[in-house]
Amino acid sequence: MNAPHTPEFAAVMDAAAAQRQIDAHWDGDILRQLTDYIAIPAKSLAFDPAWAQHGFIDTVVRNAAAWVEAQKVPGLRLEVIRVEGRTPVIFFDIAGTKPGATQTALMYGHLDKQPEFAGWRNDLGPWTPKLEDGKLYGRGGADDGYAVYAAIAAVQALKAQKLPHPRIVGLIETSEESGSPDLLPYIDALRPRLGDVGLVVCLDSGAGNYDQLWLTTSLRGMAAGTLKVEVLTEGVHSGDASGLVPSSFRILRQVLDRLEDSKTGRLLPQSFHCEIPAERVEQARATAQILGDRLFRNYPWAHYDCGGREQSVLPMSGDPVEALLARTWRPTLSVIGAEGLPALQDAGNVLRPYTAFKLSLRLPPLVDGAQAVQELKQLLEDNAPYQARVTFESAGATATGWNAPDSAPWFAQALDAASQAHFGAPCGYIGQGGTIPLMSQLSEGFPTAQMMVCGVLGPKSNAHGPNEFLHLPYAKRLTAAVAEVIARMP
Repeated sequence: MNAPHTPEFAAVMDAAAAQRQIDAHWDGDILRQLTDYIAIPAKSLAFDPAWAQHGFIDTVVRNAAAWVEAQKVPGLRLEVIRVEGRTPVIFFDIAGTKPGATQTALMYGHLDKQPEFAGWRNDLGPWTPKLEDGKLYGRGGADDGYAVYAAIAAVQALKAQKLPHPRIVGLIETSEESGSPDLLPYIDALRPRLGDVGLVVCLDSGAGNYDQLWLTTSLRGMAAGTLKVEVLTEGVHSGDASGLVPSSFRILRQVLDRLEDSKTGRLLPQSFHCEIPAERVEQARATAQILGDRLFRNYPWAHYDCGGREQSVLPMSGDPVEALLARTWRPTLSVIGAEGLPALQDAGNVLRPYTAFKLSLRLPPLVDGAQAVQELKQLLEDNAPYQARVTFESAGATATGWNAPDSAPWFAQALDAASQAHFGAPCGYIGQGGTIPLMSQLSEGFPTAQMMVCGVLGPKSNAHGPNEFLHLPYAKRLTAAVAEVIARMP
């Protein structure tokens, strides 16, 4: 899928000059801005229902908006849009300078964050920014508070070289980590102002390594909710009741067995699977050749001593191609939270009244998220063992996945040229296992737009988990690559 260089796509930017300018901008102003941003616990509304009262979301929006306006980008207009009861968005509009260009480039990012999570290194913390070995540690810098700053820096690189560019609009939201529930009303309101979107630059994705530009080709959908099994109105002595009162945990295990083969992790309902397009299989093979066993080394596997020799946990598949497809095109269940279970030090001999798990079901890109939630609820709730009260309540974080449209010749060549210019390697293509709800919405609304979905979440960057970091050298090169692609937009 990598496009050859042709005279039509000869040098557009002075790549070295653009990279020098962007590096200097990152090393100074942008790094300071992101350091301040990380220190603010701007958790998404799903994790901070009192976000409006706490004011952290408003603070990061206000800071980012002020910084953008302070850059004095020629032709830029910015506004912070607020709808009562919804998280705010930043919208900016930069007038085009390319004669005859009729389409718009849309740049997307978000400023809300995941919660703290446990397990941070002793010298790190989610709200304690730390720069170490070219990595800026702390929650949200890579996922993806950097986006608005990188977007403007890319535009400034175009302006510095007086390169003509299309009209550019930016949409920076603050509910993405909750499934973007607040975004659609803004998109509906802004749609007339977006124009004919020909390119979407989404800076909220990942990278297979830090050695080249990576284009995300697909995203999984998600169905999430809480599964609860109730057997009593209050806890009772386990010696008195066990053997007579069924365990809520055992019933919950039985119910989950309807959904997942616990030996293999395969999801059992066929409707949760889809046929993988042949092009994506071929891209997975090419990516496996690039990454090899580095794909498996990216994860912090648990190590332990076994009879004097060290062992570590094994992946579900040792085949890189199969592993890539499994994490991007096959459904997978994760239990991401539990309730009704006391902490170990507080656990007495009590048969508990209920057990609840928070489930996150990642869906293949072509499976409808809303329909999957309905099927999931029926599958889990019907015919409960022992007539226990079994309920599944959707968390609202439901999304349909996304499969990228075919790349236009100009776009494929621009990606490869940008990667060669700023990384010295061709563009790589990779599916991502995460979810960006906006992408399927944008593809439906702008079916002819090219989708540059990319980001800085490379090996061990650990978004959502402990020790999240932003890889600064990669972020700088990615910023320059984005400028290069926009400069080549017809």
